[in-house]
Amino acid sequence: MNKFVFESYEFDHDSHVAHLHYGFEDGQKFEESIQFTAGSEYDESALERALQLAFILIGTSYYKTFPSTEVTIALPLDDWQASFFTRVYQEGLSQFAFENQLHREDLATFEATEHNLGNPDLAYEGSGILALQSGGKDSLLTAALLREKKSDFIGWYLSSGTQYPTILETVAPRLETSRRTIDRKGLKKADDDGGLNGHVPITYIVQSIAVIQAILLGKSDILVSIAHEGEEPHGHIGNLAVTHQWSKTWQAEQDFAEYVHRYISPNIQVGSPLRAYSELRVAELFVERAWQKYGHEFSSCNVANYQQGADNSTLKWCGNCPKCANSYLLFAPFVPADELKQLFNNQDLFSKATLAHTFQGLLGIDGADKPFECIGEIDELRLAYHKAQEQGGYESLSFDVPVSTFDYMQQYPAQDWAVKMLQ
Repeated sequence: MNKFVFESYEFDHDSHVAHLHYGFEDGQKFEESIQFTAGSEYDESALERALQLAFILIGTSYYKTFPSTEVTIALPLDDWQASFFTRVYQEGLSQFAFENQLHREDLATFEATEHNLGNPDLAYEGSGILALQSGGKDSLLTAALLREKKSDFIGWYLSSGTQYPTILETVAPRLETSRRTIDRKGLKKADDDGGLNGHVPITYIVQSIAVIQAILLGKSDILVSIAHEGEEPHGHIGNLAVTHQWSKTWQAEQDFAEYVHRYISPNIQVGSPLRAYSELRVAELFVERAWQKYGHEFSSCNVANYQQGADNSTLKWCGNCPKCANSYLLFAPFVPADELKQLFNNQDLFSKATLAHTFQGLLGIDGADKPFECIGEIDELRLAYHKAQEQGGYESLSFDVPVSTFDYMQQYPAQDWAVKMLQ
């Protein structure tokens, strides 16, 4: 067995670049770098603790090429940390495991070397909001509601290239970007050598990088924009639930927030102010509060905008993928048909024969597989479809959709401090 090795990381205080080094015991090496923006002063102790978290989480991007049950890491870990990182490398890689015919016992288990490293008194004196931005409906809604409150905040975008959505220049009083340079050359070599590929817990990775950026800018409240989603598994591999975006679930949000409190500082908060809302309710709020300004400039389509290294300065919709179909379902009850169709090259996606099977998967019809995407729950999307048909102007799908009693106004558990940010 070729163990995965967390080799080292360092932060250049002059260039504000973090360098992360990984490899396999008898094989390939990887190096990733992340360019940050920094203020003139920042808490170097908190920064070091945040770098450790990001170092281990980002490792999933390289570990997945030749996954092993054991890993080698020189950093001390206590029982809570070992359990946390084991969940990340198992539950967080569940889709990857499913797509590569792996089981939980094929994935990494972290071992504790210390008894208790958590410290509830870790000082940190930063303050203020860093709000993550992507150009999608959720983060734009958060920004719009913060602006309604006249809140001062920094919008932050993590890039994997030289571009970013220009719409973000209008959403926050100040925009900062960080650039993640993934070791694509190393990943290509691993692929050529028979390595595996698949989905990683990207939300956790982005959040860990955001914590570093917040510390470098002296901020304390890190807002992600995640509604009630990711809870409906696509299936199971034994006792491993297969979830597209495990790191977007409510339990994962709580675990991440607890890690930050235990090992970085209890004065740094990470969470979603939209967590209490269903995806359909977020879509309705976006139409009510943000559509007039952003409705024709935003996109949630990964295919057209969010591939690694792609030019996404102008956001678009491909009109052919599960995310487009999901977004069409969510917005159709609240946006006039002619206006929504304009976003998709004047197409009614309900009438596209090439999307029929995708809609069957989204709506749980005839055993069609639910797409591996960040999408609404089946009952929620069924309700959206019927509400759209009631509004009128949309074609009907070529198959019957069961009626749903889903309560899209239901309030779900959320972190109180994050919810209050938008109230």
